[in-house]
Amino acid sequence: MKFLRRFVWYLSSRLIIICIVLTVLIIAFYYAMNMANLQVVIKDGMAKRAQVVMMNHDAAELNKYFSASFIERDDVLNAVRDGLSPYKDYQIVGIDHRISMSWMWCWPWENYARADISEEIPKIDGRLKASAVRQTADGQSRQFPPKWQSRKYRANLVREDGKWHIQNLQLLSIIGE
Repeated sequence: MKFLRRFVWYLSSRLIIICIVLTVLIIAFYYAMNMANLQVVIKDGMAKRAQVVMMNHDAAELNKYFSASFIERDDVLNAVRDGLSPYKDYQIVGIDHRISMSWMWCWPWENYARADISEEIPKIDGRLKASAVRQTADGQSRQFPPKWQSRKYRANLVREDGKWHIQNLQLLSIIGE
C-alpha cells in the first residue's frame, strides 16, 4: 500500500508539473501570436494613414486597420478631408515611414491591447505641383514638402470579429522640435 501511494503521488506531481509547463507554453504562444498581429496592424495601419495624408491614397483602405470611430475623429485625416493638409500642393511619390514599438501588452484571452509606438518619416520624396507654383505669389520657395512631425503615441487596439483594429491613438509627446 505504501508503494502504491508513493507511485500515485509521483505520477500526480509529474502530471501537475507537465500541466503547468503546457499552460505557460500555450500562454506564451498566444501572446507571441497577438504581438505579431498587433505589430503588423500598427506598422501597416500607420503607414497607410501617412500615405492617405501625403500621397492621396484611398482612405477606404484605412478600415482594414482602424476602427470606424477613430477614422471619423482623427485630426490628421479630418484635415485631409477638409482640404487643410499641408501636403495637398505636393506630388509625393515616396516616403520612408518608420514605426518603433517600445512597449506592448495584451493578455491572450482579452480583446484589448495597448502599445507605445514612435512614428517618424525622415525622408519624403516629392515636389511642388505645377498648379501650386502659380498660386505661390509670396516669393517664398516651397519646392519641397514640409517635414512630417514625428510623434510618440499610445495605441489602444481592439479585436473585432477576430481582427485587430486601432481604436485610439493618444499623443504622448512630439519627437524632435
